[in-house]
Amino acid sequence: MEKGFNAFNYGANAICFKKNNYNYGMICSWATQVDYDKIVMLLGEQSITGKNICQGDVVGVSVLSIHQEDIMNLLGNGHSDEIDKFKDIKYTLDDSAILIDDASICMVVEVIDVIHLEGIEEDNLVYAAIKSYKKNKEKMLTIN
Repeated sequence: MEKGFNAFNYGANAICFKKNNYNYGMICSWATQVDYDKIVMLLGEQSITGKNICQGDVVGVSVLSIHQEDIMNLLGNGHSDEIDKFKDIKYTLDDSAILIDDASICMVVEVIDVIHLEGIEEDNLVYAAIKSYKKNKEKMLTIN
C-alpha cells in the first residue's frame, strides 16, 4: 500500500457484497482508514447488510462520488433481504465484492473481525484489510 493513500473523502460509502444468493448493500457514513491497509466501518444494528457480514467475508467498499446521490438513496432505503437494491445500479462483481461503477474510490476488503463495543453492542464495528483499491481521479472531490 502506498504511503499517503487516503481511503475516505466523503460521508457516503457503499458497503456491498454477494452472499447466500443475496446482493447486500448499504450506505455507511462512519468509516475511516486506521493503517495503510486497514479500515474500520460502523454498521448500525438495524442493517441487514451489517448483520450478514462475518469474519473472512470479501466485501466491496465504494466511496461514492459527488454526483452519485441517487445511488446513495437507493442503497440507503429499505433492506437487502426485502428488495433488490441493485436493479437500477451499475456495478462490478469482484469475487463476492460488489463495486459501484464510477465511484471515486473502489476497494475490495477482507473482514478481519466484527467487533461489538461496550455501549454499542448491537452495532457492528467491522475491521477489514484492503486487498485492492482503484481511484477514479476524475470523480474525486478535492479540497484546495
